[in-house]
Amino acid sequence: MGGPPRLAAITPYAMMHRYFTWLFLILLLQTTGCQDAKTSRRVPANAPVTIEQGPAGAVLLRHGKPYFIRGAGGRRNMERAAQCGSNSIRIWDDLDAGPILDQADRLGLTVMLGLWVERETDGFDYNDQAAVDRQMARIRRTVLRYRNHPALLMWCVGNEWAQDATNFAVFDEVNRIVQVVHELDPGHPVTTAISPDSGRSIWLVQERCPDLDILSVNAYGIMPKLNQFLHEGGWRKPYLMSEYGAEGYWERPLTPWKTPIEPTSQGKVEFVRRLYGQFIGARLPNCLGGYLFFWGVKQEETHTWYSLFDEEGRETPLVGLAQTLWTGKGPANQAPIVTAIAVDGQPRSQASFAVTDRLHQARVLARDPDGDTLTYRWEIKPTAQRTADYIDTALQPLGGLIDAPGSAAVRFRMPARPGSYRLFVAVYDQHNHVGTANVAFRVTPAPVAGRP
Repeated sequence: MGGPPRLAAITPYAMMHRYFTWLFLILLLQTTGCQDAKTSRRVPANAPVTIEQGPAGAVLLRHGKPYFIRGAGGRRNMERAAQCGSNSIRIWDDLDAGPILDQADRLGLTVMLGLWVERETDGFDYNDQAAVDRQMARIRRTVLRYRNHPALLMWCVGNEWAQDATNFAVFDEVNRIVQVVHELDPGHPVTTAISPDSGRSIWLVQERCPDLDILSVNAYGIMPKLNQFLHEGGWRKPYLMSEYGAEGYWERPLTPWKTPIEPTSQGKVEFVRRLYGQFIGARLPNCLGGYLFFWGVKQEETHTWYSLFDEEGRETPLVGLAQTLWTGKGPANQAPIVTAIAVDGQPRSQASFAVTDRLHQARVLARDPDGDTLTYRWEIKPTAQRTADYIDTALQPLGGLIDAPGSAAVRFRMPARPGSYRLFVAVYDQHNHVGTANVAFRVTPAPVAGRP
């Protein structure tokens, strides 16, 4: 996230491709030799951010004081993040980094600043030395420009750049970038963000990128396996959760037509509360904290999957949960609790219909913990197609299919074209909150006369 499209399921072909890719990289590693994993660097005595190794593991220090990251991933709603108890934000590149750093400083927040690294999956060729040199020159300019900013916490070299990479040169180039950043700015740690699916993925980074200070992990459903992956990969340095939040759509159950089933907003709250308490809030050895994803609005698989806010700035229940996790005190008023959508009288997360004019019924199962009056909005949208540009491209709702879309219970008819769709509901209170749910459904063609 913050990165390339995810696959909802791993096909046998993809599994075979991934196996041979790892085999190739391991053989190449053995033939090219290993770098010294004990690489260390000299840190100035007056460095604003350092890492101290204590009896209970590594501790991040900012101006000499322990600094556990209570982070929000995203550049919007920064003031609200600070009000909720966040102390840091993550951004993935240097776009508008100056104003973002300045605002963060005014709010008492720090920034994990991304140094974007191009990815092979996006068409970048690490055998093209001219392109590699241009990338390095861009990164050098960014570090020189912001290295003395008081809100800077650390540098993050790339995001999920190792995903499906077959050219081993990217690992060495990432380590070279880390070395250059250390030379230009010895006062801030350097990390990189990966999305590991095994100990092997961590092992490759550990072997080929020994100059990293911290490993950042985009961890959703794999969070319970992370300690095992770190152990298997031989990672002994500090780590942090560069992204955590609702289960990834590639981790969720699928409909028979291969559409991932999205949890309700309440389901996301329960998932994040459980995993945060076990693997971040528990402050396991060497864990420096994490960044909740996504502190803003993001279209990825759906417009609601990762968004902690809606387009009008209303807050989902995950915002209130973040305040509770970060401060120990919940908000004065809570978001609506949405538990399910009932279709034709039965709670459903998926459904299949034939093309027909017959109306179906839907009702949202929701309540407000504060007894507030609730209002509603229903929409039908086509399912996102996994193309290179579907992320961040909002899908428009289909009109004329829902009767009285502002009610808790509605009647809806099928789209005319067979295909895959979602029926969304948003539930609002009067305190700038929203709860969400959707049902994935399929419209099948009408039977042809004379055929069984």
